[in-house]
Amino acid sequence: MKKEKSLNSFDCVIIGGGMVGAASALTLAQLGLHVAVVEQAIPKSFSKEQPFDLRVSAISLASQHLLEQLNAWSQITQWRSCAYKRLGVWEQESSYTEFNAQEIEQAHLGHIIENRLIQLSLWQQMEAHEHITLYCPETLTNLEQFDDYVELTLKNKIISAKFVIGADGANSKVRSMVNIGLTGWNYQQSAMLINVETEISQQDITWQQFFPTGPVAFLPLSGISDFGQNGQGSYASLVWYHKQDEIKRLAALSNTQLEKEISQSFPKRLGQIKVIDKAAFPLTRRHANTYQNKRVILLGDAAHTINPMAGQGVNLGFKDVKALQSIIASAIANGECWHNVEVLAQYEKTRRKDNLLMMTTMDALYSTFSHPSPIIKMIRNSGFSLINHVPFINSVVKSKALAYACGV
Repeated sequence: MKKEKSLNSFDCVIIGGGMVGAASALTLAQLGLHVAVVEQAIPKSFSKEQPFDLRVSAISLASQHLLEQLNAWSQITQWRSCAYKRLGVWEQESSYTEFNAQEIEQAHLGHIIENRLIQLSLWQQMEAHEHITLYCPETLTNLEQFDDYVELTLKNKIISAKFVIGADGANSKVRSMVNIGLTGWNYQQSAMLINVETEISQQDITWQQFFPTGPVAFLPLSGISDFGQNGQGSYASLVWYHKQDEIKRLAALSNTQLEKEISQSFPKRLGQIKVIDKAAFPLTRRHANTYQNKRVILLGDAAHTINPMAGQGVNLGFKDVKALQSIIASAIANGECWHNVEVLAQYEKTRRKDNLLMMTTMDALYSTFSHPSPIIKMIRNSGFSLINHVPFINSVVKSKALAYACGV
């Protein structure tokens, strides 16, 4: 790790060195700002023999472009990533709808990547950057705001900054310290993440089938498994949404017992599988009442957590990062005081509406597909049929939905 600066005053201090925090550090350092990142743990190094992590993200084209800008993308793809070209969604087989990258003239829709590898590649770039100082392992114990700077007391040091970014996750300590409240609720559901080996290779597609109890989803992972016929199986991450009590029951099963449950509940196109690892977590929605308090701003999950049904969580966080960089770059170019509170306030004006739109859209989908009414069910499947069989609706709806989700 780099030697720390003797002067402990920075342009920006970022609390949290995860995917969003690390990306924000690099984007600001690219503007010439001197940045400090405070993080509790150094990411574990990578080796090909390591099993897949359970936490993965569907990285959009826009997020890929950001990672390319930060020189982190090539390393990620050298490690492990799986590009997918198609997205299949359905409730009944007769209403199956497929979105294809060709419809927006792209080579792929996105990549499924382990969160830890994204963080690790960004971390390597931070370690090499002359404008970034890493405090790790380190924790924030106090934060005090003044008119023109913020003072941060860490476990082993006191530092200051012109402004502070809270990128320390859904349970943000920064958010709590500056008294920013939350609006949100629990969905009364949990999600189970299950890493599996698959008999059938279907790595160019991610799919999701909806049930009243919640969807089941397939996310392809890279690599060839010796499971299945002729040793040509693959790997995948399965996501199973259900009532909390049912997910708790499933999580308590042995891997062999869980395999039987999956074969009974997942679509037949999954084929035979072998469970490698599993974990469960509750579904919640949280939205900070404001993204800013004086010289402190919130990014990523510290500002908003979303229903993970469409895999847009980290992509929204990366959009936050890009928006903040653009606002500060514009202020610098125009000779403005880039760390002025009014300039920083433009970040929330830029991002809050888009984040709220995505959160509301995911809630609407969640409510629609979990509604038990046969009339609602008929409307749902009729909508899918219209998309599939009416050429104008097919081209317009699909292209616009894909372009927005992919950020192109």
